[in-house]
Amino acid sequence: MTDLFQPESFTWADAGMRLIAATILPFAIGLERYLHDMPIDFRPFIIISIAPCGLIIGSIELLGTYNEPNVRIDPTRVIAGVITGIGFIGAGAMFRNGPFVQGAGSAVAIWGAGAIGLLCGMGEVWLAAIVAGTVVLLLIASRPFTEKWDPDHEGDGASKAEG
Repeated sequence: MTDLFQPESFTWADAGMRLIAATILPFAIGLERYLHDMPIDFRPFIIISIAPCGLIIGSIELLGTYNEPNVRIDPTRVIAGVITGIGFIGAGAMFRNGPFVQGAGSAVAIWGAGAIGLLCGMGEVWLAAIVAGTVVLLLIASRPFTEKWDPDHEGDGASKAEG
């Protein structure tokens, strides 16, 4: 009965650190979206990261638990399924507003948060941190170039969107 509540392939500290990283890293992406008044706040980024992290930790646990030759467990199938599913969620963040497609930045950031969660679950927190940092920097640095397509922006793009 106690085996149900004990990790077998990980220590509690290792699993906890992976989940903490899967929480903090996408929070930075979601916070950037939130601070720039984007329609998606920080919560989905965290949830979309933590769940795949847990799935990968669980699949690695299963891989370590079953050492029988007839039992086939493939964590890469979990990765493929998660990335595909998150793609559908990201697609829901995009919409057409006149001649412009809105929400593409948030959609790909959502997809990135899922990848960050998978990386954290695999124990590659260093790589997840690089991905998160790169995504945040790109979102911040690209803002001046993408504002002109924002229909609420006062510049040339707004008048083109209305016309």
